[in-house]
Amino acid sequence: MSNLRFYSAENLIIGVTVKLSENAATHATRALRLNEGDVINLFNGDGFDYACELILVKKNEVFAKVKSSAAINNEPPLNITLLQGISSGDRMDYTIQKAVELGITHIQPIATERSVVKLSAERAEKRVEHWQNVVISACEQCGRATIPIVSAPKTLANWLAANPQATSMRVLLNPIGAKRLAEMAKPDGEIQLLIGAEGGLSNTEIDTAISHGFQSVILGPRILRTETAALAAMSVMHTLWGDF
Repeated sequence: MSNLRFYSAENLIIGVTVKLSENAATHATRALRLNEGDVINLFNGDGFDYACELILVKKNEVFAKVKSSAAINNEPPLNITLLQGISSGDRMDYTIQKAVELGITHIQPIATERSVVKLSAERAEKRVEHWQNVVISACEQCGRATIPIVSAPKTLANWLAANPQATSMRVLLNPIGAKRLAEMAKPDGEIQLLIGAEGGLSNTEIDTAISHGFQSVILGPRILRTETAALAAMSVMHTLWGDF
C-alpha cells in the first residue's frame, strides 16, 4: 500500500479531481504501471489519507478523483524537535529520513562550529527545500499523514536567542554526559534534542546549551556517528515514554 501513496499539495476534497505532481505521475505510470481505474492514496499533511481513482492517465499527466477520506492516527505521543548539526554528504538526508520514520515533529538544522558544510543564504534555501522533499518522501513510505517541518538553518546561539526558555525537556548527547535517558522522568511537553555534526559540539556550544537548560546525556560507552546519534536517542525515548 505504501507504494500507492503519494503527496499532493492540492486541497483534497471528496468529489474533486486533482492533478498529480510530476514526480508522482512519473512514478505512478513508469514505475508502478498504473492505469485508469486504479486506486491510490493521496495525502497533503492534514492528517488524512484520501482514496482516489485514476480517471486520466497520460505519459506526463495523471488526474485522479477523490473518492473518500480516512483519518490517520499513527502520530507518536512524543513531541520531539531535532536540533541537528548540519552534516555532509548523504548523512543529513539519512538522519532526516529516518527521524521522520521514527516520528519526529520538527527538524531544526543547526550550523555548528564543527559543521563541515557551510551554507550561504542561497544554498541554505535550496537545501531546506531538498530536506523538506526528503521529509515528504519519508512520509509517503512510512504512512504518516502529518508532515514535519524543516526550518531554515541557524547557529546554535541564534536559535537559543530565539528560544531562551527551557521546555519540559532539553537534551544534548555528549560522550561524557552525566545522565542516561532511563534515569530521566517522562516529559509532559516538547522534547528538544540537540545533536552535533561530524566533529560533535564544541565545548563552548555544550556550555552554552547547558546554561540554557539542556541536560547532558550519554548513550552508552561507544561514540555514535552524527547520523546514528539522533536515531538512537529517539528510539530510546520512544521505548521509554512513547509507543514502541
